[in-house]
Amino acid sequence: QLQASGGGLVQPGGSLRLSCATSGIIFSNRAWGWYRQAPGKQREWVAAITSGGSANLADSVKGRFTISRVNPKNTVYLQMNSLKPEDTAVYFCNAIRPGTYYKHYEPLFGSWGQGTLVTVSS
Repeated sequence: QLQASGGGLVQPGGSLRLSCATSGIIFSNRAWGWYRQAPGKQREWVAAITSGGSANLADSVKGRFTISRVNPKNTVYLQMNSLKPEDTAVYFCNAIRPGTYYKHYEPLFGSWGQGTLVTVSS
């Protein structure tokens, strides 16, 4: 089970910290990622972190977002700073399908959970 939380309404330039708690899933030896889906658009990859803690970010969020993980808590985080209106989307987490890291960051699980809505607006 994947449970994303922490979204909300924030003004441009503001910050939010998203959490994704997992249960019933092997967490520590997998890479994990954050994805988002804006209204009317396809879901896109945003950030990923390896089992060893190395992070990769999409160009659109580099320098603004940070991904991290706490293995004992089976949780992955997304710190979002300097938010822009174009960051408005529902954010989801998922494990990264083995063999796709550094390529397409394909999600592993077909079930995404509810996601958490981030709205950036003045």
